[in-house]
Amino acid sequence: MKISELITEQNVILHLEAKNKEEIIDTLAVRLMKNGFLKELEGFTDDIWKRENAVSTEVGYGIAMPHTKSAYVNKPAVVFGRSLEGITYDKESCHLFFMIAAQEGATDEHLETLSRLSTYLMDELFRAKLILAKTVKEVISIIDEKELEEEEVESADELLSSEGVSLVAVTACTAGIAHTYMSAQSLRDAAEKRGISMKVQTDGSSGTENRLTDEEIAQASGVIIAADRTVDMSRFDGKKVVETSTKQGINNANGLIDEVLAKKESYKAASSTKSAESDDTKRGGAFDIYKHLMNGVSFMLPFVVSGGILIAISFMFGVNSANPDSSQYNEFAAFLNSVGGSAAFGLMVPIFAGYVAFSIADRPGLAPGAIGGMIASTGGSGFLGGLIAGFVAGYSILLLRKVLIKLPKSLHGLNPVLLFPVLGTLITTIVIQYVINTPISSFNDTLVKWLTDMSGSNAILVGALLGGILVSDMGGPLNKIAYAFGIQMITAGVYEPMAALMCGGMIPPIGLGLATTFFRNKFTDQDRETGKIAYVLGSCFITEGVIPFAAADPIRVIPANIIGAAVGGALSMAFGIELTAPHGGIFVIPIAINRPFLYVACVLAGSVVTMLIVGLTKKSIVPNKEISGGIEDVSDVEGAI
Repeated sequence: MKISELITEQNVILHLEAKNKEEIIDTLAVRLMKNGFLKELEGFTDDIWKRENAVSTEVGYGIAMPHTKSAYVNKPAVVFGRSLEGITYDKESCHLFFMIAAQEGATDEHLETLSRLSTYLMDELFRAKLILAKTVKEVISIIDEKELEEEEVESADELLSSEGVSLVAVTACTAGIAHTYMSAQSLRDAAEKRGISMKVQTDGSSGTENRLTDEEIAQASGVIIAADRTVDMSRFDGKKVVETSTKQGINNANGLIDEVLAKKESYKAASSTKSAESDDTKRGGAFDIYKHLMNGVSFMLPFVVSGGILIAISFMFGVNSANPDSSQYNEFAAFLNSVGGSAAFGLMVPIFAGYVAFSIADRPGLAPGAIGGMIASTGGSGFLGGLIAGFVAGYSILLLRKVLIKLPKSLHGLNPVLLFPVLGTLITTIVIQYVINTPISSFNDTLVKWLTDMSGSNAILVGALLGGILVSDMGGPLNKIAYAFGIQMITAGVYEPMAALMCGGMIPPIGLGLATTFFRNKFTDQDRETGKIAYVLGSCFITEGVIPFAAADPIRVIPANIIGAAVGGALSMAFGIELTAPHGGIFVIPIAINRPFLYVACVLAGSVVTMLIVGLTKKSIVPNKEISGGIEDVSDVEGAI
């Protein structure tokens, strides 16, 4: 039975005129009586109130669903009422009202149909469409479309289960710490619920885990690539492939499964010289620039982290322990400082530039990009110059491929081993040396001087901006831009910005962990378990630990994150706190922070701000009634009817 058979046009009230709960119930019941669905109005309303007095049918997200099984019902029906202004039902203002009238001996089919309505209301988009509907016919159409959409998904699921279809996936985020594994888990969970076999390869910070075999790829019905950096796609030639970000893998796993199953065309890898040109043209024009950047950052991070921490350890022997002319000089400390500074940091920019170019033009771009990055590093333009070098090298190779294709085929073998690296390197280094180094170097010097001389309100403002920007998109482009700025400043010997950034990045997960502890009645049991994990991730400077909370309640959580991080970053800069290591959280605070106790206080202050904003704005959960997405468990509706 379709829901639209129970909600007819005559049972839709687009402008519900009522002032309180009593008037809402009376108005909806009168409409059912008027349209012939009730034997007696008074007896039915008594049954509705018996159910209502037992447990309120206000279910969250502005929805109320008064319902009952009654001997006074002629025929099962649902009457829908809407108030754009909102009417207080019990504790909150509600906009959507569904009165469900079932016969005392209602069939399983009727109960299943009514329960299905409650599951549809968990869909935020479905609720929004009902709010925006302009006519009664549009309301019925929205319900019909939702039913059709769900039926198609169920049919696909049944087909998959019967045929034993399997999927494979690869997840890879920039840092390879949080998004990689959260996306993998989300995809696995979604597939398991639909009876689909799925293996997920994670390309994390510790390398590739759960690697897909050629046989598994060959047998798979489709491939999902949820990655923020370049993944080797050659293995998936001829397969149905969906490429997306790790965030989509976390937040839209079911949608990605639907997309890959519905996909008609297969992925075509560039497996020959002839096909490479067309593939590169496509990548050069449409490939996401952000993905190229993230590929470079991903390969650069281990150099930055290891170098920064080794430098921080060297400072434990004394601030001047690496200076041969100082009384604090220590040979081993000088060695650590040299490994961290000259070696690791010296390779940072070339590696970054090389892998940006690699992402654009594959292997031929690596050498020109890395060499161009070295010229940028030694020429004074640093990280910004290396960024430009990566793009110049990558797109130079794409251009050379188009030009050199005109050479005789007998000479094509010289392209990858001679012409691409030599000409690509020549073009890139000339651009960096004679066009980029001088202006970018001057800009860097000015920026460093300004930050070095900065104090008072200017320092507080910069700290607030850095902390707020870092957490605004939880691992997205703004996060990486802010973090790259901090790295650039560390290499220039300015350590306060990175301290503000790490402080800001630690605050959101810790703040939400505190909220689940001190405002327990506003979170589910699952939320509180996630809060325990958030404490650990936040302490390790893994901002992504807050994503489950932000995804579930973005309107409250994201502003709270930004404000709390801004407070922490501002305090860190105001106190002149320096951080010589670019990552590590609590593990580097004792060795890389000049004022460790004050720094911990800054983190806690920002975390408390985040906790209070979330805790004071979030509504309490009704005791003994765990709510998923703001809607009561379907079994509650089913059993109560």
